[in-house]
Amino acid sequence: MCLAIPARVIEIHGDVAKVDFGEGVLREVNVALVEAKIDEYVLVHAGYAIQVIDRKEAEETLRLWNEILKLEEPNV
Repeated sequence: MCLAIPARVIEIHGDVAKVDFGEGVLREVNVALVEAKIDEYVLVHAGYAIQVIDRKEAEETLRLWNEILKLEEPNV
């Protein structure tokens, strides 16, 4: 199974962008396959931005991922 996770583009330098996956998780990804702009959301798979998506869709997907991750946390 392949997963692509939404991230917000923070900076772009050539074909490399710094993106924010939320909660301070920043990574560099290759954006050569898309025409992303700063503050847009992209789907990231295996270090590549593969699609630009709208903000509402990205935020909803991130919200759902956070819910799933909270369910996986051990009860302390």
